[in-house]
Amino acid sequence: MPFISIVTACYNEEENVAELYAQVRAVIEGLHGYSYEHLFIDNASTDRTVAILRDLAGRDKRVKVIVNARNFGHIRSPYHALLQARGDAVISIVADLQDPPALIPDFLRKWEEGYKVVLGIKESSEESGLMYALRTLYYRTLRRLSNVELIEHFTGFGLYDNR
Repeated sequence: MPFISIVTACYNEEENVAELYAQVRAVIEGLHGYSYEHLFIDNASTDRTVAILRDLAGRDKRVKVIVNARNFGHIRSPYHALLQARGDAVISIVADLQDPPALIPDFLRKWEEGYKVVLGIKESSEESGLMYALRTLYYRTLRRLSNVELIEHFTGFGLYDNR
């Protein structure tokens, strides 16, 4: 049975973590043939995020919590969590509910087809049209300046094979 790690970085997400946990749990429990862990890494939140996560972990042994002593930033903190994940594949999903857990079955289907990386790309956003256009311009400018191929509107949401 494939073991999946869900990794969620948090910073002051007290209003979102319980709902994200419930949505992820409902999606994965609706699938057959998978076991999973949900690994939350908190980036030194100053609200009740850690207390809520500890409560969830106390009620569900699949929930694991890493609490950073300080804020390591939105890149290093999730990276550390990825290194701690034990799954055959890892799905990175943000705590603010901007990444839809409903896409998890699609990611897993592609993984079962043999893809080692499955990315979630934002095709639209709830932010203003102007902000979305500015973000698009930002990605295109970076792509022109960089030797590395960049993917527009990719925030890290996706599945990564453990290899």
